[in-house]
Amino acid sequence: MAHVKLEERNRPVARGPLFYVGAIGLLLAMSVEAVAVLGRHIGIPFFGALELIQTAILLTASAAMVSTTMSNTHARVTLLTERIGPRARSILNRVAALLSAVFFCGLAAGALWLTMDAWNEYEQSELLHIPFRPLRVISFAAMVAIAVLFLIDLFKPRGDRR
Repeated sequence: MAHVKLEERNRPVARGPLFYVGAIGLLLAMSVEAVAVLGRHIGIPFFGALELIQTAILLTASAAMVSTTMSNTHARVTLLTERIGPRARSILNRVAALLSAVFFCGLAAGALWLTMDAWNEYEQSELLHIPFRPLRVISFAAMVAIAVLFLIDLFKPRGDRR
């Protein structure tokens, strides 16, 4: 079981624009699914519900990942880091930030590649014709933002973050 220190649990929660983008996306996905389930039960299917839910989840997941990285609240296993000295902990935190930045740079490169490859093809969903181009741009922007945040964390003095 993960051990959460009391002082970490009582952090103030920032509710900036990312919180509201994520909340709206989550409410949209939940509402669409509720209407779709109700429609199935009364014999009136909600065509395109899956497409709307996928779009809402992209917004929610992107906002959540960027927000979590900004607040440095990713899930961590501290089994090793609680048992080593501050210098070794600092080195391991920097290695984790570097590996995370490399990982998200790879995801950003893949998202950019797909976006550029299909830029002029005007891809869209089948039923509701939701364009994929802006969704791919959102995905790319989120991955770049997360990579940049990890790079900032990599070079930040260790006294500022856990």
